Amino acid sequence: MGQPQVVGEMIAGVLLGPSLLGWLAPSVQKWLFPPQAMTIFFAVSQVGLSIYMFLVGLEFRRDLFLGKARSAAAVSLAGMVTPFLLGGAIGYVLLGQAGMFGDKVTTVEAILYMGASMCITAFPMLARIIYERGLSGTALGTLALAAGAIDDAAAWCILAVVLASFGGSWNVAALAIGGGIGYGILVLTVGRVLLARLGRTAEERGSVNSAMLAFTLTLVMLGSWFTDAVGIYAVFGAFILGVAMPRGTFATAVQQQVEPLTVVLLLPLFFTYSGLNTRLDMVDTPYLWMVSLIVLAAACLGKAGACYGAARLNGEDHKTSMAVGTLMNARGLMELIILNIGLQKGVIKPTLFSIMVVMAIATTLMASPIFEWLYGREARKQGLVGDAPLEG
Repeated sequence: MGQPQVVGEMIAGVLLGPSLLGWLAPSVQKWLFPPQAMTIFFAVSQVGLSIYMFLVGLEFRRDLFLGKARSAAAVSLAGMVTPFLLGGAIGYVLLGQAGMFGDKVTTVEAILYMGASMCITAFPMLARIIYERGLSGTALGTLALAAGAIDDAAAWCILAVVLASFGGSWNVAALAIGGGIGYGILVLTVGRVLLARLGRTAEERGSVNSAMLAFTLTLVMLGSWFTDAVGIYAVFGAFILGVAMPRGTFATAVQQQVEPLTVVLLLPLFFTYSGLNTRLDMVDTPYLWMVSLIVLAAACLGKAGACYGAARLNGEDHKTSMAVGTLMNARGLMELIILNIGLQKGVIKPTLFSIMVVMAIATTLMASPIFEWLYGREARKQGLVGDAPLEG
């Protein structure tokens, strides 16, 4: 159907949950996913998610990021500020309504959380579409990747502030922010130098043996544990470690050994877990559907519209600007992560969680078809990319 694999996994996760299977055959759904199994589901899904984000960091092109940092910053800033303001306004309005936010959530926390949720970008999906369309080295690919990276980094920082403040202590906030920044600086400087030895060893041997792989995965788990322990989230540590890892033979070999099991088995468990927490039947009144449509409209206008305008102001043509806006508008996996964090920490309640999942799925479904219509067809006419379908 021309959609990335992640779209099918997102939809399948929702269909396996109470929204469809639990509605049509509640006894079967309960038998497949008993309450006592949810703890295991959560733990395994977090392991898969951490490894996947490590792989995303491993594919991150530092050279492209630095080369397009200035123009990408403008697109990213526009794609953050506008949806953040719209999301914050929605959070302010919804705070006093039942079923939306946790009882202890303050006005500032609601505004920050909704703002961060609205300005997030599906960076892994964006990167995969760019790669599969053969646009990694083009102006569009470089601009979108760099802008997506800046955008998500800022959104995760905002989320870290929300989670830290939700703990009710400035010490918690200081530990989360200071620990996260310290971890990032240490890993990307000293850690990167020390990890370079893995790259040299891999180049000499022409492969990565089981001992090197075990050591690498141990570091991923330790990095994930540390960022989770300081109060941010496990995926931060895994992604930053992936960025710091050596490229070349080492990165290629690790991807070949780890990616199949992670993408085929472990990561879909995260979507299943998210789907089991999503109850679209809770969006059961005209008012809630109106809220869902407002959230979706604000998400598209704030992200796609603002990124398009910023790209045009930076000299990009109409189609390229539209393509950048479309790619940046997809929320995908990253949105589900931030929503699950909010639900787990008690920042939001299931009703708002479900409304935001609808927005995440809708914006993700839009990305590939609109991108293909706007840019892919024209690019093929010019011989810039091949005819390969958009796959996961």
